[in-house]
Amino acid sequence: GRDPFDERSGARDVLGYMPQQYSLYGDLSVAENLAFFREMYGLERAMFVARRDRLMHLTRLAAFRDRRASALSGGMYKKLALACALLHDPKVLLLDEPTTGVDPVSRRELWDLLHEFLAEGVAIAIATPYMDEAARCHRAGMLYGGALLAEGAPAELVAAFPHPVYTLHGDRDALEAAIASSADVLAFTPAGARLRVVVRRGREQGVLAGLAAAGARAEPAAATFEDLFLATVRERSAA
Repeated sequence: GRDPFDERSGARDVLGYMPQQYSLYGDLSVAENLAFFREMYGLERAMFVARRDRLMHLTRLAAFRDRRASALSGGMYKKLALACALLHDPKVLLLDEPTTGVDPVSRRELWDLLHEFLAEGVAIAIATPYMDEAARCHRAGMLYGGALLAEGAPAELVAAFPHPVYTLHGDRDALEAAIASSADVLAFTPAGARLRVVVRRGREQGVLAGLAAAGARAEPAAATFEDLFLATVRERSAA
């Protein structure tokens, strides 16, 4: 209910923002970047020191306080950006693809940090291209081509998904050719040496017969948030 473009509303005081692109000052150290954001937010020294020390401890950046931002790894840089966004103790944290380009360990550590701040009452809104991350949220909106395709609790959206999903065993090239020729396969994704397919409800018999002719052995599988997203995009694109 506050206008972020009206400085009198106080909206900016309660918002923390972490952009997708690298936006810190590369020639400043970890400590200097945090000190710069202290000036930006107008924090009193006592509050700044307490918040800085806690955030550096949580992100495990204390040992790198004198390292320039441009010399940090991708994961460490993202942690510093998160610390800068949280420095003024915001109530709402806006994150634009925070884990893009970081290694799996740093990705997990970033999510662990987010859960800590969530437990403290910070509301977190995140944009992510990773379906497993979207599925971890309390509420998700699936966006494609500027349109909101679906919105709700991920588990509830998946539970209401009407189309059956199968895991296919067989020759990948032959199966992909058979899938490409079927309008009733709404989505397919690699699953190791196998393929996952989403089949339009009511058309299973014909699709599975065609896949069997291509040498496939099909096993029913539980739908995932990624299956839901890909099939929904396909249906909307074809509409």
